[in-house]
Amino acid sequence: MKEVSKTGHFKIDLPSSDAATALSGPGNSFLKKFESLTGVSLTIRGLQLEMNGVIPKLERASALVELTRPIWEQGLEVPEVDLKAALSSLNMGESSSHAELGKKVLARSKEGRYLRPRTIRQKEYVESIENYDLTFGIGPAGTGKTFLATICAAKLLNEKKIEKIVLTRPVVEAGENLGFLPGDLQQKVDPYLRPLLDSLNSIFGFEKTNSLLEKGVIEIAPLAYMRGRTLDKSFIILDEAQNTTTSQMRMFLTRLGERSKMVVNGDITQIDLKNEKLSGLVEAPKIFEHIKEIKFCYLNVEDVVRHPLVQRIIEAYN
Repeated sequence: MKEVSKTGHFKIDLPSSDAATALSGPGNSFLKKFESLTGVSLTIRGLQLEMNGVIPKLERASALVELTRPIWEQGLEVPEVDLKAALSSLNMGESSSHAELGKKVLARSKEGRYLRPRTIRQKEYVESIENYDLTFGIGPAGTGKTFLATICAAKLLNEKKIEKIVLTRPVVEAGENLGFLPGDLQQKVDPYLRPLLDSLNSIFGFEKTNSLLEKGVIEIAPLAYMRGRTLDKSFIILDEAQNTTTSQMRMFLTRLGERSKMVVNGDITQIDLKNEKLSGLVEAPKIFEHIKEIKFCYLNVEDVVRHPLVQRIIEAYN
């Protein structure tokens, strides 16, 4: 329940002591971030959040608290990236769309965290994966492209709507030489595929992920291993697709079988192809622009959900 007075004082009732603790943050860190972003004073007394300041700023601060409610109401601390995403939506007049993010829970991690899109564009990306058999996710590092696609794949596997998850990426060196890495081929490619495996571990846990890998329900392999195959009843994710050539992209896309979905992800600002070869990901939007069954989703720096400093690094390079 929210009370509004004419004296520049707002109150919001909190549902539990866990919610109050989460909203406060360690050493009142969340409240301090909130104050710096909104220009109002915040205090938690018992199970009430009290805000003081100029009325327009109070209304804005109250709206921001409500947009982050799906997180702190569960007793979870609000990460800075979620707070800034909510503020961005508020600035763009998209509060109602942002409020829907809290309802878009895809799964729970092994630690009990709700896994969901955290920005409006991430939500659109997830909905595209749900509604299209082929989705392209294009955007900078840290925007959740691979992680969200992997969660969607795990969800469909748990619902028995697919029988297999296939994760692949081109093995292209970024300043290092694969041939000089120690070990056999599998050991050489493991570092390249590790980000995909990390996503699976966060959803299934280490033991179940290993079990599914041993049974072949989850397959992680270099892109070259996809040639000649038809993948039915599968969810296939191509990561780092900016490092595919035109012929590799064509080979991969034509692996799509019946009752399967494909997600192609990449960052066109991080192309490592040699000899100025044209990236298959750069070319794809031009080739498929007239095919309505293929969806292209573009994420940007505002969708970065890693450490807040990553946003500033990307902006600096841009």
